[in-house]
Amino acid sequence: MADTNEILNNNSLKKTKKTRKTTKELTNIVDIPKKKSTSRKPRKNRKLTEEVRFKKSPLKIIPLGGLLEIGKNITVFEYEDEIIIVDCGLAFPTEDMLGVDLVVADMSYLEKNKNKIKGLFVTHGHEDHIGGIPYLLRQVNVPIYGTKFTLGLIRNKLEEHRLLKSTTLYEVEQGTTIDAGKMKVEFIRTSHSIPDAVSFAIYTPVGIVVHTGDFKIDYTPIDGQRIDFGRLAEIGRKNVLLLMSDSTNAERKGFTKSESTIGEVFDELFVHCKKRIIVATFASNVHRVQQIIDASYENGRKVAICGKSMVKMIETACELGYMNIPKNTLIDIDLINKYADEKLTIITTGSQGEPMSALTRMAAGDHKKVEITPNDLVIISANPIPGNEKFVTKVIDDLMQIGAEVVYSSLADIHVSGHGCQEEQKLMLSLIKPKYFMPVHGEYRQLIAHAETAEKLGIPHENIFIMKNRKST
Repeated sequence: MADTNEILNNNSLKKTKKTRKTTKELTNIVDIPKKKSTSRKPRKNRKLTEEVRFKKSPLKIIPLGGLLEIGKNITVFEYEDEIIIVDCGLAFPTEDMLGVDLVVADMSYLEKNKNKIKGLFVTHGHEDHIGGIPYLLRQVNVPIYGTKFTLGLIRNKLEEHRLLKSTTLYEVEQGTTIDAGKMKVEFIRTSHSIPDAVSFAIYTPVGIVVHTGDFKIDYTPIDGQRIDFGRLAEIGRKNVLLLMSDSTNAERKGFTKSESTIGEVFDELFVHCKKRIIVATFASNVHRVQQIIDASYENGRKVAICGKSMVKMIETACELGYMNIPKNTLIDIDLINKYADEKLTIITTGSQGEPMSALTRMAAGDHKKVEITPNDLVIISANPIPGNEKFVTKVIDDLMQIGAEVVYSSLADIHVSGHGCQEEQKLMLSLIKPKYFMPVHGEYRQLIAHAETAEKLGIPHENIFIMKNRKST
């Protein structure tokens, strides 16, 4: 007999009922003939057997970040003397964190158990999933496994921190399974707001754990790389023990729109515009940037890039073949004054109103190369990350006070999320059909909403775990 808590050995916030069930996943049953007695023989044709149960070690799942919060995603999977890590991100500081630039998880547990670590497996290249890697590597040097574009972004980050030469990186194609000792990790193609995103099927001695990473169901992705429904369904027929699934949009009903719908909106905004167009978006949203460049090219505009992270992202995407920029479309930011306003687009960072970002400095009149005028159309192609609403609102107000026309998500559909809403979460749950469910990547209300969705699909209440991040000890 094995307690449910032995299957998921975590610090649980919610454990509504005491559950004690027979879990065949954790035991092997073998028949062993009983030894013959020296004093007397057993009756003829009498078969004596006894049942022996060998209890397997528990699989420990230890979230170090990403639960009850947005960002800082990192999860530890530990079986006996081996550990694998999924993602290692950062979070942005809140208003009360004066003087703080970035927030990373407490990695003291990994430092104490560094000899057990087999590798770091990364789902995709967003900062909340890779931003903490340099800080982990300063404490523990571990091999890193990721897809082509994800590793491209990690290389850039490691170069900045002078850690590239001392780090081992393994490029993994979607569909490949990596042997990590007593655990194996399969990379499964999925859809998100960045190329090369994957989910993981983690094969352990006690059963299969599926970790979705960040995902949405996009039937018409810009790069044509649709989520691998077939493989997810195959895995779902193998009696999955646990599903850990993205909860970011768990409160939203329906479906998330396809990224391809944004191109149509850009076309409408660009086609008759006689103003200079400035578009702020996430640097990592390569497909969004591609659509902005395409709309500019089709309307006879040159494109200048502003912001260090945006420049580096585009360089990496072009180098690795994830972007296709028409010849003679890009110009240096220093040359923008040589072009008429109606012939120019500027793509910039700062969609979250970060105090030192390019768009914020433009709005404050502090940018050295771009001066906002009433003949500017500023498009903020992003939704504020929770906690950044005040920063974004201030930037919009400052731009309007200068006289610029500002278009943002409340006025036009110039942004779609990279995360699935309730119907997409239902589809993932239906494909995987897990015995146990743990919502991840979200604040408490989002985890609860995802748990309620899972219950509607038939997962018992006592088989759903609302967890919290592990505290240092």
